[in-house]
Amino acid sequence: MQSTIDDLKTRRSCRAYKSEQISSDELKLVLEAGEYAPTGMGMQSPIMVVVQDKPTIKLLSDINAEIMGVNKDPFYGAPTVVVVLADTNRPTWVEDGSLVMGNLMNAAHAIGLGSCWINRARETFDRPEGKELLKKWGIPESYRGVGNCILGYPAAEAPKPKPRKENYIVRV
Repeated sequence: MQSTIDDLKTRRSCRAYKSEQISSDELKLVLEAGEYAPTGMGMQSPIMVVVQDKPTIKLLSDINAEIMGVNKDPFYGAPTVVVVLADTNRPTWVEDGSLVMGNLMNAAHAIGLGSCWINRARETFDRPEGKELLKKWGIPESYRGVGNCILGYPAAEAPKPKPRKENYIVRV
């Protein structure tokens, strides 16, 4: 139990990655953690799309950068992107997908991988080119983007945590 708490306290967003692809065993462990995230009424509304081919990662990165209004790689050169989408027919789709994202990032840290939640998945898959990708991947139109979980081997040491803010916890 203590190792789980330690992992939760020491995980940080990684914004620098080695180009080496993560192993299939590592990816399997991270995805399995995502599959076991809690969801509203256990309905499992999210799905995870694993993207490891460079052209698709570049396309997703370019769309994301355009939405941000920047000329840089919002995915920080990560060799794997797990796109988390969820079925909007479920009232808890955002929460369900967010819990999957959290499990992915915490599991990645637990096995020594870097990860980061990259926003703008919703905007990406609401655009025509994003809808085309969903169609190509065989994903129904009722699914919307929740987040992009980038994964890879960290190229730099994780930063130290910031001190926790005062009044983070209110007891009543």
